[in-house]
Amino acid sequence: MTTATPEETRERPRGLAALKEALDRPLTPYYLLLGCTALLLTIGLIMVLSASSVISYKTTHNSYAIVERQLIWVAIGIPLAYVASRMPQATLRRLTVVGMLGSIVLLAAVQVPGLGKIVNGQKNWLNLGPLSMQPSELAKLALILWAANVYANKERRLGELHHVFMPVVPGALLVVGLVLLERDLGTALVFMAILLSLLWVVGAPAKLFGLALSVVGVSAFFLATTSSERRGRLLSFTNPFKDYLGDGWQAAHGLLGLSSGGIFGKGIGASQQKWGTLPESYTDYIFAVLGEELGLIGTLFVLCLFATIAWSAVRIASQTRDPFVRYVSFGVMVWLLGQAIVNIGMVLSLLPVIGIPLPLVSYGGSALLPSLIALGILIGFARREPEAAAALAARKRNRPARPAKQSRGL
Repeated sequence: MTTATPEETRERPRGLAALKEALDRPLTPYYLLLGCTALLLTIGLIMVLSASSVISYKTTHNSYAIVERQLIWVAIGIPLAYVASRMPQATLRRLTVVGMLGSIVLLAAVQVPGLGKIVNGQKNWLNLGPLSMQPSELAKLALILWAANVYANKERRLGELHHVFMPVVPGALLVVGLVLLERDLGTALVFMAILLSLLWVVGAPAKLFGLALSVVGVSAFFLATTSSERRGRLLSFTNPFKDYLGDGWQAAHGLLGLSSGGIFGKGIGASQQKWGTLPESYTDYIFAVLGEELGLIGTLFVLCLFATIAWSAVRIASQTRDPFVRYVSFGVMVWLLGQAIVNIGMVLSLLPVIGIPLPLVSYGGSALLPSLIALGILIGFARREPEAAAALAARKRNRPARPAKQSRGL
Protein backbone atom coordinates (compact mmCIF):
# COMPACT_ATOMS: atom_id res chain seq x y z
CA MET A 1 0.00 0.00 0.00
CA THR A 2 1.48 3.33 -1.11
CA THR A 3 1.18 6.58 0.80
CA ALA A 4 0.98 10.09 -0.63
CA THR A 5 4.15 12.17 -0.55
CA PRO A 6 4.11 15.57 1.22
CA GLU A 7 4.22 17.26 -2.19
CA GLU A 8 1.13 15.33 -3.38
CA THR A 9 -0.68 16.09 -0.12
CA ARG A 10 -0.07 19.81 -0.52
CA GLU A 11 -1.43 19.71 -4.08
CA ARG A 12 -4.77 18.27 -3.01
CA PRO A 13 -7.49 20.91 -2.69
CA ARG A 14 -8.78 21.56 0.77
CA GLY A 15 -11.70 23.40 2.34
CA LEU A 16 -13.73 25.49 -0.08
CA ALA A 17 -11.54 24.46 -2.99
CA ALA A 18 -12.29 20.78 -2.33
CA LEU A 19 -16.01 21.54 -2.02
CA LYS A 20 -15.98 23.46 -5.31
CA GLU A 21 -14.16 20.60 -7.02
CA ALA A 22 -16.74 18.12 -5.72
CA LEU A 23 -19.66 20.30 -6.84
CA ASP A 24 -18.15 20.69 -10.31
CA ARG A 25 -18.06 16.96 -10.96
CA PRO A 26 -20.46 15.82 -13.72
CA LEU A 27 -22.35 13.33 -11.55
CA THR A 28 -22.82 15.63 -8.55
CA PRO A 29 -26.41 16.73 -9.42
CA TYR A 30 -27.36 13.10 -10.07
CA TYR A 31 -26.21 11.87 -6.67
CA LEU A 32 -27.49 14.95 -4.83
CA LEU A 33 -30.97 14.55 -6.30
CA LEU A 34 -31.03 10.86 -5.41
CA GLY A 35 -29.78 11.44 -1.88
CA CYS A 36 -31.96 14.44 -1.04
CA THR A 37 -35.08 12.78 -2.41
CA ALA A 38 -34.42 9.64 -0.35
CA LEU A 39 -33.73 11.66 2.80
CA LEU A 40 -36.85 13.82 2.44
CA LEU A 41 -38.98 10.74 1.83
CA THR A 42 -37.55 9.06 4.91
CA ILE A 43 -38.03 12.14 7.08
CA GLY A 44 -41.54 12.52 5.71
CA LEU A 45 -42.52 8.96 6.60
CA ILE A 46 -41.11 9.31 10.12
CA MET A 47 -42.91 12.60 10.69
CA VAL A 48 -46.21 11.37 9.20
CA LEU A 49 -46.02 8.39 11.55
CA SER A 50 -45.38 10.62 14.54
CA ALA A 51 -47.80 13.43 13.68
CA SER A 52 -50.69 11.16 12.67
CA SER A 53 -50.43 8.46 15.34
CA VAL A 54 -52.87 10.09 17.76
CA ILE A 55 -55.60 10.92 15.26
CA SER A 56 -55.12 7.52 13.60
CA TYR A 57 -55.80 5.78 16.90
CA LYS A 58 -58.80 8.01 17.63
CA THR A 59 -60.44 7.29 14.29
CA THR A 60 -59.39 3.70 13.51
CA HIS A 61 -57.90 2.32 16.77
CA ASN A 62 -54.71 1.77 14.78
CA SER A 63 -51.88 4.25 15.32
CA TYR A 64 -50.29 3.24 12.00
CA ALA A 65 -53.34 3.56 9.72
CA ILE A 66 -52.35 6.87 8.08
CA VAL A 67 -48.64 6.11 7.69
CA GLU A 68 -49.52 2.73 6.19
CA ARG A 69 -51.46 4.53 3.45
CA GLN A 70 -48.50 6.84 2.93
CA LEU A 71 -46.20 3.84 2.61
CA ILE A 72 -48.45 2.49 -0.14
CA TRP A 73 -48.15 5.80 -2.02
CA VAL A 74 -44.37 5.71 -1.60
CA ALA A 75 -44.28 2.12 -2.88
CA ILE A 76 -46.22 3.24 -5.95
CA GLY A 77 -44.27 6.47 -6.43
CA ILE A 78 -40.73 5.08 -6.36
CA PRO A 79 -41.25 2.73 -9.36
CA LEU A 80 -43.00 5.55 -11.23
CA ALA A 81 -40.05 7.84 -10.52
CA TYR A 82 -37.67 5.14 -11.76
CA VAL A 83 -39.65 4.72 -14.98
CA ALA A 84 -39.70 8.50 -15.45
CA SER A 85 -35.93 8.66 -14.98
CA ARG A 86 -35.39 6.01 -17.67
CA MET A 87 -38.03 7.20 -20.13
CA PRO A 88 -36.60 8.43 -23.45
CA GLN A 89 -37.02 12.15 -23.85
CA ALA A 90 -38.85 11.74 -27.16
CA THR A 91 -41.48 9.57 -25.47
CA LEU A 92 -41.83 12.03 -22.60
CA ARG A 93 -42.35 14.91 -24.99
CA ARG A 94 -45.00 13.00 -26.92
CA LEU A 95 -46.93 12.46 -23.68
CA THR A 96 -46.97 16.13 -22.67
CA VAL A 97 -50.07 17.08 -24.69
CA VAL A 98 -51.96 14.03 -23.42
CA GLY A 99 -50.98 14.88 -19.85
CA MET A 100 -52.09 18.50 -20.17
CA LEU A 101 -55.43 17.63 -21.78
CA GLY A 102 -56.02 14.89 -19.21
CA SER A 103 -55.34 17.30 -16.36
CA ILE A 104 -57.81 19.83 -17.75
CA VAL A 105 -60.47 17.13 -18.08
CA LEU A 106 -59.89 16.00 -14.49
CA LEU A 107 -60.01 19.58 -13.20
CA ALA A 108 -63.28 20.13 -15.02
CA ALA A 109 -64.67 16.83 -13.72
CA VAL A 110 -64.34 18.13 -10.14
CA GLN A 111 -67.27 20.47 -10.88
CA VAL A 112 -69.51 17.58 -11.96
CA PRO A 113 -72.06 16.76 -9.23
CA GLY A 114 -71.23 13.46 -7.60
CA LEU A 115 -67.60 13.48 -8.70
CA GLY A 116 -66.26 16.51 -6.86
CA LYS A 117 -65.83 16.42 -3.10
CA ILE A 118 -65.59 19.37 -0.72
CA VAL A 119 -62.80 19.23 1.87
CA ASN A 120 -62.15 22.15 4.24
CA GLY A 121 -64.41 24.42 2.22
CA GLN A 122 -62.65 23.68 -1.09
CA LYS A 123 -64.14 21.53 -3.82
CA ASN A 124 -60.80 20.29 -5.12
CA TRP A 125 -61.05 16.53 -4.67
CA LEU A 126 -62.22 14.05 -7.30
CA ASN A 127 -63.91 10.79 -6.31
CA LEU A 128 -62.74 7.86 -8.44
CA GLY A 129 -64.45 4.87 -6.88
CA PRO A 130 -62.50 3.82 -3.78
CA LEU A 131 -59.83 6.47 -4.42
CA SER A 132 -59.82 10.25 -4.15
CA MET A 133 -57.32 12.57 -5.77
CA GLN A 134 -56.54 16.25 -6.26
CA PRO A 135 -56.24 16.83 -10.02
CA SER A 136 -54.55 20.18 -9.39
CA GLU A 137 -51.44 18.39 -8.07
CA LEU A 138 -51.09 16.36 -11.26
CA ALA A 139 -51.78 19.49 -13.33
CA LYS A 140 -48.69 21.24 -11.91
CA LEU A 141 -46.37 18.68 -13.46
CA ALA A 142 -48.47 18.45 -16.63
CA LEU A 143 -48.34 22.22 -17.15
CA ILE A 144 -44.55 22.34 -16.72
CA LEU A 145 -43.92 19.48 -19.17
CA TRP A 146 -46.40 20.78 -21.77
CA ALA A 147 -45.14 24.37 -21.62
CA ALA A 148 -41.51 23.20 -21.78
CA ASN A 149 -42.27 21.11 -24.86
CA VAL A 150 -44.04 24.03 -26.57
CA TYR A 151 -41.21 26.44 -25.83
CA ALA A 152 -38.57 23.91 -26.90
CA ASN A 153 -40.33 23.52 -30.25
CA LYS A 154 -40.44 27.32 -30.61
CA GLU A 155 -36.88 27.91 -29.43
CA ARG A 156 -35.87 29.94 -32.49
CA ARG A 157 -39.05 32.05 -32.47
CA LEU A 158 -39.15 33.09 -28.81
CA GLY A 159 -37.90 36.54 -29.69
CA GLU A 160 -41.45 37.33 -30.79
CA LEU A 161 -43.91 38.10 -27.99
CA HIS A 162 -46.73 36.25 -29.77
CA HIS A 163 -44.82 32.98 -29.67
CA VAL A 164 -43.95 33.52 -26.01
CA PHE A 165 -47.62 33.90 -25.11
CA MET A 166 -49.34 31.41 -27.41
CA PRO A 167 -50.52 28.86 -26.48
CA VAL A 168 -48.84 28.57 -23.07
CA VAL A 169 -50.39 31.60 -21.36
CA PRO A 170 -54.01 30.84 -22.37
CA GLY A 171 -53.54 27.18 -21.39
CA ALA A 172 -52.09 28.09 -18.01
CA LEU A 173 -54.82 30.66 -17.35
CA LEU A 174 -57.45 28.04 -18.18
CA VAL A 175 -55.95 25.76 -15.53
CA VAL A 176 -55.81 28.65 -13.04
CA GLY A 177 -59.47 29.43 -13.72
CA LEU A 178 -60.51 25.83 -13.10
CA VAL A 179 -58.53 25.79 -9.86
CA LEU A 180 -60.18 29.02 -8.72
CA LEU A 181 -63.57 27.40 -9.34
CA GLU A 182 -62.49 24.90 -6.69
CA ARG A 183 -61.97 27.85 -4.30
CA ASP A 184 -58.30 26.85 -3.96
CA LEU A 185 -56.52 30.20 -4.02
CA GLY A 186 -53.19 28.87 -2.72
CA THR A 187 -52.82 26.32 -5.53
CA ALA A 188 -53.83 28.93 -8.11
CA LEU A 189 -50.98 31.14 -6.88
CA VAL A 190 -48.56 28.22 -7.30
CA PHE A 191 -49.68 27.85 -10.92
CA MET A 192 -49.12 31.56 -11.50
CA ALA A 193 -45.63 31.29 -10.02
CA ILE A 194 -44.85 28.39 -12.38
CA LEU A 195 -46.17 30.35 -15.37
CA LEU A 196 -44.21 33.51 -14.52
CA SER A 197 -41.02 31.51 -13.96
CA LEU A 198 -41.35 29.85 -17.37
CA LEU A 199 -41.99 33.21 -19.02
CA TRP A 200 -38.89 34.57 -17.31
CA VAL A 201 -36.63 31.72 -18.38
CA VAL A 202 -37.75 31.98 -22.04
CA GLY A 203 -36.92 35.67 -22.04
CA ALA A 204 -40.26 37.50 -21.79
CA PRO A 205 -39.93 41.32 -21.48
CA ALA A 206 -39.12 42.52 -17.98
CA LYS A 207 -41.95 45.09 -17.93
CA LEU A 208 -44.40 42.21 -18.29
CA PHE A 209 -43.52 40.87 -14.84
CA GLY A 210 -44.23 44.12 -13.04
CA LEU A 211 -47.67 44.23 -14.62
CA ALA A 212 -48.30 40.52 -14.01
CA LEU A 213 -47.25 40.67 -10.37
CA SER A 214 -49.48 43.69 -9.79
CA VAL A 215 -52.48 41.96 -11.37
CA VAL A 216 -51.86 38.71 -9.48
CA GLY A 217 -51.40 40.54 -6.16
CA VAL A 218 -54.55 42.65 -6.51
CA SER A 219 -56.60 39.66 -7.73
CA ALA A 220 -55.37 37.43 -4.91
CA PHE A 221 -56.18 40.08 -2.31
CA PHE A 222 -59.64 40.61 -3.79
CA LEU A 223 -60.39 36.87 -3.88
CA ALA A 224 -59.13 36.49 -0.31
CA THR A 225 -61.55 39.16 0.90
CA THR A 226 -64.54 37.47 -0.77
CA SER A 227 -64.35 34.55 1.67
CA SER A 228 -64.87 35.08 5.39
CA GLU A 229 -62.50 32.21 6.18
CA ARG A 230 -59.74 33.57 3.91
CA ARG A 231 -60.31 37.09 5.19
CA GLY A 232 -59.92 35.94 8.77
CA ARG A 233 -56.69 34.12 7.96
CA LEU A 234 -55.37 37.13 6.06
CA LEU A 235 -56.02 39.44 8.98
CA SER A 236 -54.75 37.09 11.69
CA PHE A 237 -51.50 35.66 10.27
CA THR A 238 -49.35 38.63 11.37
CA ASN A 239 -50.41 38.16 15.00
CA PRO A 240 -52.22 34.83 15.41
CA PHE A 241 -52.23 35.08 19.21
CA LYS A 242 -54.50 38.13 18.99
CA ASP A 243 -57.33 35.85 17.85
CA TYR A 244 -56.03 32.74 19.56
CA LEU A 245 -59.42 31.03 19.88
CA GLY A 246 -60.61 31.99 16.39
CA ASP A 247 -58.88 32.34 13.04
CA GLY A 248 -55.43 32.37 14.66
CA TRP A 249 -55.79 28.97 16.33
CA GLN A 250 -53.89 26.91 13.77
CA ALA A 251 -51.13 29.45 13.17
CA ALA A 252 -50.67 30.05 16.90
CA HIS A 253 -50.32 26.37 17.71
CA GLY A 254 -47.92 25.94 14.81
CA LEU A 255 -45.70 28.63 16.32
CA LEU A 256 -46.02 27.05 19.77
CA GLY A 257 -44.85 23.73 18.36
CA LEU A 258 -41.86 25.24 16.57
CA SER A 259 -40.78 27.40 19.50
CA SER A 260 -41.04 24.60 22.05
CA GLY A 261 -38.68 22.38 20.06
CA GLY A 262 -35.61 24.42 20.91
CA ILE A 263 -32.32 23.61 19.22
CA PHE A 264 -32.37 19.81 19.33
CA GLY A 265 -36.11 19.13 19.69
CA LYS A 266 -38.08 17.03 22.13
CA GLY A 267 -37.37 13.81 20.29
CA ILE A 268 -39.29 11.82 17.70
CA GLY A 269 -42.79 11.04 18.95
CA ALA A 270 -42.69 13.59 21.78
CA SER A 271 -44.77 16.33 20.16
CA GLN A 272 -47.57 17.76 22.29
CA GLN A 273 -49.32 19.69 19.52
CA LYS A 274 -50.24 16.52 17.64
CA TRP A 275 -52.59 15.52 20.48
CA GLY A 276 -55.44 17.45 18.91
CA THR A 277 -54.59 21.12 19.35
CA LEU A 278 -52.89 21.54 15.94
CA PRO A 279 -55.19 21.01 12.93
CA GLU A 280 -53.68 19.30 9.85
CA SER A 281 -50.66 18.27 11.90
CA TYR A 282 -49.60 15.57 9.42
CA THR A 283 -50.44 17.47 6.21
CA ASP A 284 -50.11 21.25 5.85
CA TYR A 285 -48.60 21.80 9.32
CA ILE A 286 -46.23 18.86 9.50
CA PHE A 287 -43.27 21.27 9.56
CA ALA A 288 -44.46 22.51 12.96
CA VAL A 289 -44.38 18.97 14.37
CA LEU A 290 -41.00 18.44 12.74
CA GLY A 291 -39.65 21.55 14.45
CA GLU A 292 -41.11 20.50 17.78
CA GLU A 293 -39.60 17.01 17.67
CA LEU A 294 -36.33 17.62 15.79
CA GLY A 295 -35.72 21.23 16.79
CA LEU A 296 -33.84 23.92 14.92
CA ILE A 297 -31.27 21.38 13.72
CA GLY A 298 -33.94 19.26 12.06
CA THR A 299 -35.71 22.18 10.38
CA LEU A 300 -32.44 23.61 9.04
CA PHE A 301 -31.50 20.17 7.71
CA VAL A 302 -34.79 19.96 5.79
CA LEU A 303 -34.24 23.47 4.42
CA CYS A 304 -30.77 22.44 3.26
CA LEU A 305 -32.20 19.40 1.47
CA PHE A 306 -34.69 21.55 -0.46
CA ALA A 307 -31.96 24.10 -1.24
CA THR A 308 -29.73 21.29 -2.54
CA ILE A 309 -32.50 20.00 -4.83
CA ALA A 310 -32.99 23.54 -6.12
CA TRP A 311 -29.24 23.97 -6.72
CA SER A 312 -29.08 20.66 -8.59
CA ALA A 313 -32.02 21.62 -10.81
CA VAL A 314 -30.47 25.01 -11.60
CA ARG A 315 -27.13 23.30 -12.34
CA ILE A 316 -28.86 20.99 -14.83
CA ALA A 317 -30.79 23.88 -16.42
CA SER A 318 -27.73 26.12 -16.73
CA GLN A 319 -25.38 23.51 -18.22
CA THR A 320 -27.65 21.69 -20.65
CA ARG A 321 -27.87 22.55 -24.33
CA ASP A 322 -31.34 21.02 -24.62
CA PRO A 323 -34.07 23.68 -24.23
CA PHE A 324 -36.66 21.11 -23.09
CA VAL A 325 -34.38 19.97 -20.26
CA ARG A 326 -33.67 23.57 -19.30
CA TYR A 327 -37.34 24.60 -19.11
CA VAL A 328 -38.49 21.47 -17.27
CA SER A 329 -35.66 21.66 -14.73
CA PHE A 330 -36.32 25.31 -13.98
CA GLY A 331 -40.10 24.82 -13.79
CA VAL A 332 -39.82 21.86 -11.40
CA MET A 333 -37.38 23.80 -9.23
CA VAL A 334 -39.76 26.76 -8.92
CA TRP A 335 -42.69 24.44 -8.21
CA LEU A 336 -41.09 22.34 -5.45
CA LEU A 337 -38.97 25.04 -3.85
CA GLY A 338 -41.81 27.57 -4.11
CA GLN A 339 -44.23 25.22 -2.38
CA ALA A 340 -41.69 24.49 0.35
CA ILE A 341 -41.12 28.22 0.93
CA VAL A 342 -44.86 28.94 1.04
CA ASN A 343 -45.55 26.02 3.40
CA ILE A 344 -42.72 26.92 5.78
CA GLY A 345 -43.61 30.61 5.61
CA MET A 346 -47.18 29.67 6.47
CA VAL A 347 -46.07 27.65 9.52
CA LEU A 348 -43.82 30.52 10.62
CA SER A 349 -46.76 32.96 10.26
CA LEU A 350 -44.85 34.91 7.63
CA LEU A 351 -47.63 34.09 5.14
CA PRO A 352 -51.37 33.48 5.52
CA VAL A 353 -52.60 29.89 5.92
CA ILE A 354 -53.45 28.83 2.36
CA GLY A 355 -53.27 25.03 2.57
CA ILE A 356 -50.08 24.18 0.64
CA PRO A 357 -48.39 20.84 1.56
CA LEU A 358 -44.65 20.44 2.12
CA PRO A 359 -43.33 18.43 -0.88
CA LEU A 360 -42.25 14.84 -0.11
CA VAL A 361 -42.87 15.35 3.61
CA SER A 362 -46.59 16.05 4.07
CA TYR A 363 -49.10 13.20 3.93
CA GLY A 364 -51.00 12.65 0.68
CA GLY A 365 -50.56 10.60 -2.47
CA SER A 366 -51.99 13.25 -4.80
CA ALA A 367 -49.07 15.55 -3.99
CA LEU A 368 -46.42 12.87 -3.47
CA LEU A 369 -46.72 10.99 -6.78
CA PRO A 370 -46.30 14.00 -9.14
CA SER A 371 -43.40 15.27 -7.01
CA LEU A 372 -41.61 11.92 -7.18
CA ILE A 373 -42.21 11.65 -10.93
CA ALA A 374 -40.87 15.19 -11.42
CA LEU A 375 -37.73 14.38 -9.43
CA GLY A 376 -37.36 11.13 -11.36
CA ILE A 377 -37.40 13.15 -14.58
CA LEU A 378 -34.72 15.48 -13.20
CA ILE A 379 -32.60 12.51 -12.14
CA GLY A 380 -32.92 11.15 -15.68
CA PHE A 381 -31.82 14.50 -17.10
CA ALA A 382 -28.83 14.56 -14.74
CA ARG A 383 -27.58 11.10 -15.68
CA ARG A 384 -28.08 11.67 -19.43
CA GLU A 385 -26.02 14.86 -19.62
CA PRO A 386 -23.03 14.05 -21.90
CA GLU A 387 -20.33 14.44 -19.25
CA ALA A 388 -22.35 12.57 -16.63
CA ALA A 389 -23.16 9.75 -19.07
CA ALA A 390 -19.48 9.48 -19.98
CA ALA A 391 -18.50 9.38 -16.30
CA LEU A 392 -21.03 6.62 -15.61
CA ALA A 393 -19.82 4.62 -18.62
CA ALA A 394 -16.19 4.98 -17.51
CA ARG A 395 -17.12 3.88 -14.01
CA LYS A 396 -18.77 0.75 -15.38
CA ARG A 397 -15.75 -0.05 -17.56
CA ASN A 398 -13.37 0.33 -14.63
CA ARG A 399 -15.50 -1.72 -12.27
CA PRO A 400 -13.65 -4.94 -11.35
CA ALA A 401 -15.26 -8.08 -12.68
CA ARG A 402 -16.98 -10.35 -10.21
CA PRO A 403 -15.16 -13.61 -9.55
CA ALA A 404 -16.78 -16.57 -11.26
CA LYS A 405 -18.73 -18.87 -8.96
CA GLN A 406 -17.03 -22.18 -8.36
CA SER A 407 -19.16 -25.22 -8.93
CA ARG A 408 -19.52 -27.47 -5.95
CA GLY A 409 -18.62 -31.08 -6.26
CA LEU A 410 -21.11 -33.81 -5.54
